[in-house]
Amino acid sequence: MALYNILAIALALAMDAFAVSIAAGISLKKTTFRQRFRLAWHFGFFQAAMPVLGWSFGLTIHNWIEKYDHWAAFLLLSFVGVNMIRESFGEDKAEADKKDPTKGSSLVMLSVATSIDALAVGLSLAMIKVSIWTPALIIGLVAGALTFSGMVMGEKLGSARRFSTYAERTGGLVLLVIGLKILHEHGALVFRP
Repeated sequence: MALYNILAIALALAMDAFAVSIAAGISLKKTTFRQRFRLAWHFGFFQAAMPVLGWSFGLTIHNWIEKYDHWAAFLLLSFVGVNMIRESFGEDKAEADKKDPTKGSSLVMLSVATSIDALAVGLSLAMIKVSIWTPALIIGLVAGALTFSGMVMGEKLGSARRFSTYAERTGGLVLLVIGLKILHEHGALVFRP
């Protein structure tokens, strides 16, 4: 597979991680290098690992995963998005009381949700008999780099006090829209008579 094809796939897969990282930066308003690195590392790792996992499974479980992967991604992104919106309507809490999306269960849920599409890519590459190692490495590096830069952008948007509440709500809505987009792309939102 040509390098430009792999880069195009990596960029397409990283768009969800990029959007989620912007939302995380908005939510936190002030991020540390450690938080940015932690989110970038996890998103990059999951984005690299999922294609390898999908490739390993190959055709064996392809039909089962294809039926449900979009619903899992939608539910995980919706859960985090709704919580962000709900918190934006709450009282102005101390920064320490806010849930940090770069830690704990939120980090794992976001990492899985943004990388489920990469699992399908790995399955596809297995079907066309392409080695997975170079694409997985490139996919992980691109996702990590875009996640890091997305958090920086989100921090700049979220740190403006005037816009922070609206930015957090927008970030939550973005997660919901990404989840709906995933459902739409998999034909789950098509109404048939």
